[in-house]
Amino acid sequence: MEHAVVKLDGTTDRQVSLADTVFSVDFKEPLVHQVVCAYLAGAREGTSSQKNRSAVSGGGAKPWRQKGTGRARAGTSRSPLWRGGGLTFPASHRSYAQKVNRKMYRAAIRSILSELVRQGRVRICDEIQLAEPKTARMADALGQLGVTGRTLLVTAEYNQNVMLSARNLISVDTLEAAQLDPVSLVGSENVVFTVDAVRKVEEALQ
Repeated sequence: MEHAVVKLDGTTDRQVSLADTVFSVDFKEPLVHQVVCAYLAGAREGTSSQKNRSAVSGGGAKPWRQKGTGRARAGTSRSPLWRGGGLTFPASHRSYAQKVNRKMYRAAIRSILSELVRQGRVRICDEIQLAEPKTARMADALGQLGVTGRTLLVTAEYNQNVMLSARNLISVDTLEAAQLDPVSLVGSENVVFTVDAVRKVEEALQ
């Protein structure tokens, strides 16, 4: 399929060919949902930690003898029933990671990219080059490209001037093509690729 290439001044003078196997596949909502949920779950730290009765300090001696005191039997002062005792079902370190096969992950990315293209939410420009990091220059360039709202800039390689120019724009994120992820794509109203970034994405997903 063909897609227009927009310059930073907003003009269009040529088109670029996109791989149908990456940018023109059916949208598979259940697969995308599963991969997005797995990606978000993998970002959870799972570091919540509490102590059970064996982990709290003290409680080594029996508080009082078994019989003859008139009180209830007690074997330790660190029982969950006691103040200062351990918890019955404490939270512990755990991983929330969900297994997603590489084939599924790549298929989900292709499905998202194809749907973004169908909805007209993808812009492709020759290159995003700034002589110096200037937030105002980046804002002007995005305005010329006709993108508003939550925007994701995808470059082929790390570009310091682009990253520094975009980081103060609250609705703009930047990623390298190799770091493309489903959550960033789904959460963006517009995605701006450079031509070189498109080629890298195609190479990785085909």
